Amino acid sequence: MNDRTLRVEDAEGNIIDYEIVLTYTSETFKKSYVFFKEFGDSEELFVREYVETSETGGDLRPVESDEEWEELEATLEAHLEHEDES
Repeated sequence: MNDRTLRVEDAEGNIIDYEIVLTYTSETFKKSYVFFKEFGDSEELFVREYVETSETGGDLRPVESDEEWEELEATLEAHLEHEDES
């Protein structure tokens, strides 16, 4: 595991490692988010709100508002465009 790995426990107690694509903190919503995908060539991308906790280290919560989604989509697009230029 490295600093680009997100370790998640699913509902059945299985531990799954995901690759972190991008982390983002929104000044508008005062929340942190993590974009992640399965390791390998997977193109399916997930995004969740990340809330740091002392009990578990952090919790992932679903994105709930359309306004948040719009900001997150724009952030991801800008990140991907920057990657393509590199």
